Amino acid sequence: MKNVMIKQILTGIALAILFSCQSGNIEGPWFATGIKIGEVSQTEAIVWVRLTENPERVGNDAPLPLIQYKDPETGDLIKPTGRPDYTPVVSYPEGYSIKNIQGACPGAQGRVHLKYRKLDESEWTSLEWQTVDPQKDFTTQFMLTGLDAGEAYELLVEATPLEGRNVSATMEGKFKTAPALDQESDVNFIVTTGTSYPDVDSEKGYKFYPSSLKLDPEFFVHTGDIVYYDHAGKTAELARWHWDRMYSYPNNIEYHRQVASYFIKDDHDTWMDDAYPGKETKFMGEFTWEQGMKIFPEEVPMGKLTYRTVRWGKDLQIWLVEGRNYRSQNIMEDGPEKTIWGKEQMEWFTSTVEASDATYRILISPTPVVGPDRVKKNDNHANAGFTYEGDLIRQFISQQENMYVICGDRHWQYISRDMETGVTEFSCGPGSDAHAGGWSNDKKLPEHLYLNVTGGFLEAEISRIAGEPKLIIRHFNPDGNLLNEYIAGQ
Repeated sequence: MKNVMIKQILTGIALAILFSCQSGNIEGPWFATGIKIGEVSQTEAIVWVRLTENPERVGNDAPLPLIQYKDPETGDLIKPTGRPDYTPVVSYPEGYSIKNIQGACPGAQGRVHLKYRKLDESEWTSLEWQTVDPQKDFTTQFMLTGLDAGEAYELLVEATPLEGRNVSATMEGKFKTAPALDQESDVNFIVTTGTSYPDVDSEKGYKFYPSSLKLDPEFFVHTGDIVYYDHAGKTAELARWHWDRMYSYPNNIEYHRQVASYFIKDDHDTWMDDAYPGKETKFMGEFTWEQGMKIFPEEVPMGKLTYRTVRWGKDLQIWLVEGRNYRSQNIMEDGPEKTIWGKEQMEWFTSTVEASDATYRILISPTPVVGPDRVKKNDNHANAGFTYEGDLIRQFISQQENMYVICGDRHWQYISRDMETGVTEFSCGPGSDAHAGGWSNDKKLPEHLYLNVTGGFLEAEISRIAGEPKLIIRHFNPDGNLLNEYIAGQ
């Protein structure tokens, strides 16, 4: 216990130095959940900022809330397995609340200021001070416009209390803008999925963050299941706590302050497993689908739409799609009216793909399009329940030159090629080995070009080989060890 206390004290001192308490004001507010830089294009970026009461998270020696369920027959409080249609009851150990349980980072009122510049410039561009919004988890988002393509930028965020002008904390950041549409440029980016809190694999957060940072990526994509509300997100307050405890880990803070990100949501960070509009259950308690829809774009840098396409130079364009907002009920009979993407998004996807002249085009989907997936699943385009729309998407992609799919959701890494259309899909796999599962390495099917039930991340790179741009896909384990390499067209 003594060693734990000493460790916590030293960690607190280190974080206080990191957050640069310049004014001597030890009251805060602070940046215990860091910053996130996202939605980067040739000319724009969004910087997400949240203020906190304390300079660091509550440690992992603090307890978690107790979640029990009312037995519908006896009324007794029980802990069932799975996700039954039972009413949850949340309680806290004596002396604890949402503000001091494990990983808690209570938000704080205050104002934030942001300034930015190119790495080789001396003059800063300064934006107006903004007040964080208590109704949005004490966050605010800065829109940076008028940026130059293909440049590296640095930024500085400052915090002050509502009353007074003394800066209580600062945080530095950096990012790269996308190269111009006609610019030949090497690009590499990182993709992962499935980052549940119980499966974090180090005391500082997920190990894949520092491992992938060594590759100096242009950007990062999280395909969804960023947090898992299901078993402990029974109120909107507890749902926000899921974000706070995850993004207050040092590894997460260090990564997201210097790598631009694109966030996609899936079922677990919208509401619960296999969720869709209109789904009814007592299992999620007071936390509703509508609240989940509202919280997601407040916890990440995000524009008006959660589906979008971004061009990175002459040779790469990516499509990030929305798989929850517009979907039909999973239990609905398959046919032309059953959809995951919805009519408007489908039309947007096909029209923008056809209009693109990028050398390589990549659909990044929160769920599989090719698979194969488990027979018992019925939630994605690789499942029988969405065959009609899945066939349309696979057929369309097969007609495009140099178009591929990267998907999340599945808890194993794979490369597969659709037996009918030839579409190739890369599953990035989950963030840690503890989260891997659902398949077995001895179940390699004819579709599989690569199969590995492991955690880690995927790196996609556009690089010139003998003067020609090539797409290279690499799978890594959480420690950054290379597991497989695929070069498109070879």
